[in-house]
Amino acid sequence: MDFTDTLTTVGPVFFLLLLIFQTICRYMHNKPQHYGPNTYPIIGCIFSFYNNRRRLLHWYTELLASSPSQTIIIQRLGARRIIVTANPINVEHIIKTNFYNYPKGKAFTEILGDLLGQGIFNVDGGMWHMQRKLISHEFTARAMRELLVTTLESEAKERLFPILESASKELLVVDMQEVLKRFTFDITCRISLGKDPESLAPTFPISRLANAFDAASAIIAARASVPVSAAWKIKRALDLGKEKQLKEEIKLIHESIMEIIHNRKNEEEAMRKKDFLSRLIASGFNDEAIRDMVISFIVAARDTTASALTWFFWCMSQNRGAEEEVLNEINVMLKGGQFEIETAKKMRVLHAALCETMRLYPPVAWDSKHPLHDDILPDGTRVKRGDRVTYFPYGMGRMKSIWGKDCSEFKLERWLSLEENSVSSNNGGIIYSGVSPFKFPIFQGGPRTCLGKDMAFVQMKFVASAVLPKFELQPLDTRLPVFVPLLTAKMANGFKVLVRKRYKENI
Repeated sequence: MDFTDTLTTVGPVFFLLLLIFQTICRYMHNKPQHYGPNTYPIIGCIFSFYNNRRRLLHWYTELLASSPSQTIIIQRLGARRIIVTANPINVEHIIKTNFYNYPKGKAFTEILGDLLGQGIFNVDGGMWHMQRKLISHEFTARAMRELLVTTLESEAKERLFPILESASKELLVVDMQEVLKRFTFDITCRISLGKDPESLAPTFPISRLANAFDAASAIIAARASVPVSAAWKIKRALDLGKEKQLKEEIKLIHESIMEIIHNRKNEEEAMRKKDFLSRLIASGFNDEAIRDMVISFIVAARDTTASALTWFFWCMSQNRGAEEEVLNEINVMLKGGQFEIETAKKMRVLHAALCETMRLYPPVAWDSKHPLHDDILPDGTRVKRGDRVTYFPYGMGRMKSIWGKDCSEFKLERWLSLEENSVSSNNGGIIYSGVSPFKFPIFQGGPRTCLGKDMAFVQMKFVASAVLPKFELQPLDTRLPVFVPLLTAKMANGFKVLVRKRYKENI
């Protein structure tokens, strides 16, 4: 090969490498002025992202804490920019002030659409308005609230108490996370479908439907954290690996829910129940829309409540002084009587304990929107159409700029020192005027404020009021558990406890 042939072969490669080198040098010289991980042309922050992929929550929190505006920008290979913020002013802008510019967006529905379909959590615009109006009416109906309390009492008396009683007598180790997941799954299915899966029966039966929800949620959550988003899309197209499993799990979920819908429709009208499914059927929605709304209800109501309660009982086990305050309030407020919603609304200490738990361990660690138009956030961050804009409750709970230097500590005083406003049940029973939903966006805020907030607090307060006066939970491992941010957060390896009877029961 003579010199001319060599130049012809090597020349283009050399000039390409030279061009890449010049681009990188130019980029480093004119590097965009924003906070976030080290980022490079074309590949973005793929190396930093990959190295921190197993600790994304902590990594994001560290980056946000070091940013003067509590906002960072993540740029990954093959993905649009991700703007992550823990700034309450930005959060208010995104979910309230400029709400209509920040829908869920196509990128969100691509990730969750296989499972949630056209359910309320996965749609925008007219479809969202229509479903929200219907669900808002049903959730505030007296019949629904009465059904919830009746179902809670039945599930606790017939299943939860016997399991904890048996564990206390026989010194058995109990995974409270699993117990609470089964408890909330039974409650959610009985209220939404009018069907009792009996998953908290003493034998702890295997529920193929519950397992399908767990598996599907885990696989879908993993889609959002892969370094290159095209990876899961290719696997889905080729029906490979976890994506193949996901298709099978969703098929089972869809078929199971559709069977229940068809059976309910075939019942005589007089035989139909007062559950959520029957009300959706009466509203005239088609079967697929009903299926998607029910699936969204189950995913949200079951997993978020179980997650919050799991971390609540862990926090109580690590803060016995706070637990004693909560227990004293329960004993005084109930005084041996039955649990009532109006009484539960006045449980200020318990409410504070639940809020403090969710501040540190939010059931949903982050939420993303995708702007329709270019925008500028209040802190000056420029947003481009199609970016993923994420507000980050997990990180917000750990920002000294929001909660003070003691933000990592569990303190009831953080809430009890604030002015209390009692409001109607439509607004959640108790609010604290000093904490805005944009500083504490556990139930979102603005037009998309969680419709199930009231029901969630009723359920959490019922379980806490039922369990704490009767039983003391002693963790086998007192080390800080690992917080796993799936679609809904969970505690890695469960919450293993020994159950001991409280001998000074006042209720």
